Amino acid sequence: MAQPPAAVQPAAAPQSPAASSTHPQRRVALKVDVDTLRGTLHGVPQLAALLRGLGAGATFYFSVGPDHTGRALKRILRPGFLRKVRRTSVASHYGARTLLYGTLLPGPRIGARAGDVMRAVRDAGFEVGVHCYDHVRWQDGVRAAGAAWTRREFERALTAFAEVFGEPPRSHAAAGWQINAHVLRLEQEFGLAFASDTRGSRPFYPSMDGVEGRCAQIPTTLPTFDELIGVDGRDAAAAAAEVLRITRVAPSAAHVFTLHAELEGMKLLPPFERLLRSWLEEGCALIAMRDLAARLGTGMPRHRVELEEVPGRSGTLAVQGRPLEAPGSVPALGP
Repeated sequence: MAQPPAAVQPAAAPQSPAASSTHPQRRVALKVDVDTLRGTLHGVPQLAALLRGLGAGATFYFSVGPDHTGRALKRILRPGFLRKVRRTSVASHYGARTLLYGTLLPGPRIGARAGDVMRAVRDAGFEVGVHCYDHVRWQDGVRAAGAAWTRREFERALTAFAEVFGEPPRSHAAAGWQINAHVLRLEQEFGLAFASDTRGSRPFYPSMDGVEGRCAQIPTTLPTFDELIGVDGRDAAAAAAEVLRITRVAPSAAHVFTLHAELEGMKLLPPFERLLRSWLEEGCALIAMRDLAARLGTGMPRHRVELEEVPGRSGTLAVQGRPLEAPGSVPALGP
């Protein structure tokens, strides 16, 4: 078993940046997607150390089954995929070995190889949730999958997560923001407290293909670094500045920012740290997803889950669509 690097337990005490009175109640939930063995072993400990040093909360969503990243290269014919690969320098972030997993090299089981690192993150006080069993298999297959396929993959993820942590997950964040209607049933059946499978603007109850889910969706509201880098000549620093700008002007007291252990946890760690410090200097609270979930009111609206393109990504994602019910008198997120 891999041993957690010492960076998971930083010696420095958490800092307490002075909060600005301009936006005293703004909150940003940090959602960390962990897709690969490399990201788990190297990116996760660095992120945990940085976040603890700043006194920031976050939720780490772990891929717990085999790392088959190399199989993603079959997406080369998907519109926009090659352009995104070139913009974001995928090979430099993931490394040659990771890009061979599942093709020329067998895919290592992430939960078995890096369970100690995952548990160290939880023991450091961070929230943990399940991302998927096989990231590539889920992202490429779930859209058109039937009930049996979806259940098998979902239950594999829950089982492997429980083997690592000794208990089932409380929340799910779908790989690649890809789901089908069967996922909504499964999240409800297995009693998840909330899910973050979609892109959108505020928490909602999802409806998809005739299924009305009762597990609240807390969508990603902000663009990701890899959606911004290389667009209009932006580098990583400019991408961070754009995320900060949107956080200032978007009409929401709470946002969700998705980052990746393979990117912001490694080569993009310095610009991500600058973004974190800027948020803190402006008085934003950096929190875990469970902290947003704890503030959900009873008046959340129900929205359709649509499949739409998102700027900077290839293909279509699960997106918060039009509302089906008017929200009640209680706001979706408290002040």
